[in-house]
Amino acid sequence: MEVKKILHMNSGVGVHSYAKNSLLQHKAISTAWPIIKEAIQDLCTHNLPTTFNIADLGCASGPNTLMIVSNLIKQLHHFYQNLPNQSLRYQIFFNDLPANDFNAIFRSLPGLLDNLKAQIGGDFGPCFFNGVPGSFYGRLFPNKSLHFVHSSYGLHWLSQVPEGMEMENKGNIFIDATSGENVIEAFRRQFEKDFSVFLKCRGEEVVGGGGMALTLLGRTDKTYCYAYQLLNLALKKMVAEGMVEEEKMDRFNIPNFMPTPQEIKDEIQKEGSFMMNRLEVSRIDWNFYNIDATSVDVGVDSSYNIAKCIRSVMEPLMIPHFGEPIMEQLFDRYRKIVKDEMSNKKIEFINLTVSLIRI
Repeated sequence: MEVKKILHMNSGVGVHSYAKNSLLQHKAISTAWPIIKEAIQDLCTHNLPTTFNIADLGCASGPNTLMIVSNLIKQLHHFYQNLPNQSLRYQIFFNDLPANDFNAIFRSLPGLLDNLKAQIGGDFGPCFFNGVPGSFYGRLFPNKSLHFVHSSYGLHWLSQVPEGMEMENKGNIFIDATSGENVIEAFRRQFEKDFSVFLKCRGEEVVGGGGMALTLLGRTDKTYCYAYQLLNLALKKMVAEGMVEEEKMDRFNIPNFMPTPQEIKDEIQKEGSFMMNRLEVSRIDWNFYNIDATSVDVGVDSSYNIAKCIRSVMEPLMIPHFGEPIMEQLFDRYRKIVKDEMSNKKIEFINLTVSLIRI
């Protein structure tokens, strides 16, 4: 599986689209905003360019990338309007892999600008928007061309499934309690390699004193991703019933790794391009759809929304391997499993947010 050719979130604005099912990612960005805000404020005290270049890496499609861009522009405008004889232009880069639904972002830009004008007035400065297709595990921009980089829920995705893992993780589609130590170590090494490359490339692209704010799924113990463990269980049941070939399941591995805070720290220090300003752990209760009063799905149980969220992320990876006909059955079973688990215990997504300064 060549990840960079097929990895993308479900496109469009349909019932299974990422745009309609990314409230979890929205919640993660909102939770990380105080750290992001602090990072951009610190940057402004040292860098006052006339054109401020911002990149959102792994932007996907839908409202979340627009939200973070809007928040950053409003924060910068607030800072600059208090300075005499200072005007600012914004250059925004939306990056994701080539299969991403960039058109959905571009169609939403007039609405973004209208909202900004309504909130902060029409004098906030011209905005120049750019789409940048390509893997962030490689160079994307010229040397010293970016002032601030944001990425949310992108860096736990690996550039590839570790080599030699195709049949080493039998019975699992991700790291599980039954995965061998060699499998776990292979995924860890792949993450370390990818994250180091990411830091090196951004180190060449970000100006001295520039910043980054990165949020990714992480862990604080040996549980890597409970959401995938439950999806694994649903798929196993379909294998047992003869609906999915066992060999197909054995050959499928999700290219993810959820690091610990220490694993993040170690790679940042080892690579050396950035100084770590803050590293925070936050948790999002799986039941947040019902807890959060802003949820658009009030009255719908959270298990339904969690299943739809995971489906919007996983379908583009799973359809080429398993075929589209089983998806409805698979995610219906998955929702029921998630509902049962949520009725018995409190389950949380663990997020790691790190703010960095280019040395």
